[in-house]
Amino acid sequence: MTEITVKTDVLENGLRLLGEPNPASKSASIGFFVKTGARDEDPQESGISHFLEHMMFKGTEKRSAMDITLELGTLGVQANAYTSEESTVFYGAVIPEYFQKFQELLSDMLRPALVQEEFDMEKKVILEEIALYQDRPHFYLFENALRDYYGGHPAGNSVLGTVESVSGITREMMVNYFKRRYLPSNIILCASGNFDWQRFKEDSQKLCGSWEKGQAGRDVTGFKPSSIQKVYYKEGLSRCHVLLMTAGPSVSDDERYAFTLLSVITGDSSGSRLYWQLIDSGIADGAGADNDEREGTGCFMLYASTGGENLDKVSEVLRKIAATPLEFSEDDLNRAKAKLISRIVKSGELPLGRLMALGNEWLYRQKKHSLKETIERIKAVSQRDIQAAVEKFGLNTWSEFRLLPEE
Repeated sequence: MTEITVKTDVLENGLRLLGEPNPASKSASIGFFVKTGARDEDPQESGISHFLEHMMFKGTEKRSAMDITLELGTLGVQANAYTSEESTVFYGAVIPEYFQKFQELLSDMLRPALVQEEFDMEKKVILEEIALYQDRPHFYLFENALRDYYGGHPAGNSVLGTVESVSGITREMMVNYFKRRYLPSNIILCASGNFDWQRFKEDSQKLCGSWEKGQAGRDVTGFKPSSIQKVYYKEGLSRCHVLLMTAGPSVSDDERYAFTLLSVITGDSSGSRLYWQLIDSGIADGAGADNDEREGTGCFMLYASTGGENLDKVSEVLRKIAATPLEFSEDDLNRAKAKLISRIVKSGELPLGRLMALGNEWLYRQKKHSLKETIERIKAVSQRDIQAAVEKFGLNTWSEFRLLPEE
């Protein structure tokens, strides 16, 4: 059996190559992981990272937007992209015989022409998307709460931006942002599945070796939260929403394993503390917990949605659980480990899942991602480890945000 290993190299211009060849796979995946997102934007360009993500599909010097769409279809590529506060990722899965063609196409897409006509048309699409998401209570609450929780810190920047900020973005601003952030040293080109590593390296040099080198920085100033109580109101809501937030580990903190397991114990969709006390009891229709890791900072969150008559009761339950994070048994911890490991293994069975794990691991921690090592790290977490993690981060300065129907 051929041993599956993670390989890495760097082009002269700084572009990092990362790959996990697996000849037994029936497909292959490629992705560009760009270390730029909402947190890297100035206030006047809020939303530009996401806007630029869209423009990567709207034409290059060699291809029109229609050419890109048709070629993706011809190759049968399962392609997509996303923008977060931390990164922008362009990726796709393809059968091995089309791997080189997709690599060439995706590399070309990362050098967009930014045609003015396409720019103006896509801006309208982005503005419609902002309006769409503003109608979604869960998104509306989390976006506003993160902004107010981080209080001006870049980690709280909006991915979509506002109608005002996006309307004010010009093509020249986008060109300057691209030149500032889409530098080879700020990008990882990753591949996984059934592909030839040597050919991948050679093609990467041919396709991307001429990209102009440079350095892109990032503000990773730490953040110390204060306790905030805030209520938002919105027309047309039928439910009330409550969100508690406090400090949690960053992407580089070892305690992230303990906190991830704590989030499963506390707020998984079944069998968690929130499930039994809020969902099973019938006083809430939705509840969950999340460990949101970012570079240099992070937050731990508890959330629930309910009817107005149960709002204060639900908030009281959330605060009680927030105040007693260590009230769980060894069996609870073992169940959380089984759930988390099962999800990781299932995701890692396909090259696309491995692509995401490999790219993000290097993007945030500059390490080769090992599925085996990750599983062992999760298995090794003890109740004492979770207790130590909770003691380190305190979990005692909670902010509460509510979204209520406008009267």
